[in-house]
Amino acid sequence: MNAPRNAAGEERRTAPGPARVPLSDRLRAETRSWHDALEATGFAAAMLAGTLPRDRYAGQLAALRMVLGALEEELSGAAATSPAVAGVWSPELAKLPFLERDLAYLSDTAPRVRAPAEAEAFARGIRAAEPLALLGCLYVLEGSTLGARMLRPHVCRAYGLDGPDGAAYYGSGDRDRWSRFTARLNGTVTGPAEQDRVVAGAVTAYGHTRAVTEALSAGLGRR
Repeated sequence: MNAPRNAAGEERRTAPGPARVPLSDRLRAETRSWHDALEATGFAAAMLAGTLPRDRYAGQLAALRMVLGALEEELSGAAATSPAVAGVWSPELAKLPFLERDLAYLSDTAPRVRAPAEAEAFARGIRAAEPLALLGCLYVLEGSTLGARMLRPHVCRAYGLDGPDGAAYYGSGDRDRWSRFTARLNGTVTGPAEQDRVVAGAVTAYGHTRAVTEALSAGLGRR
């Protein structure tokens, strides 16, 4: 096929369309304020200072078990019918076994401050979410374990943990794992409209995460 030409017979050049922004870049930029708000909670400040009560830590893990139990179940089911979920989710991303291991180790620690209502609301939202929104939630929780890896030394020092027991979940993320995850996310969800739905799911997940963390921050103060 001949290329279109102008009146002078010169070949017309078509201007390139706008470059597609990788989904992980959009997610990072459009959820930054939520991420920063979580870092400003009393829970986060106490963990960094090494003063977070052990029972608050156990309470967070219990809340996460409820949330991740719902998310991993929904993602596994959605992978059978949603190409987007099937392209991103894989069993290697499951973190529930780490939480179960930690909670078994901390079974002698009964959380006095819990967040069951907030965690249950989060789990209900996950079960009602569409597949692309589930990927937004997965982005938030997968990213949280990347940050948790940096917090792990504080956790181990505060509670006298030696080895993986008690902090397996906090050691379950790393840069290679994150790179593989974001590469699949970026390669699978490329259309702006589909990306919008993933971003919306991530924002909702951050809102629920903030509610859980605020409940666990009761009485700890803020920085």
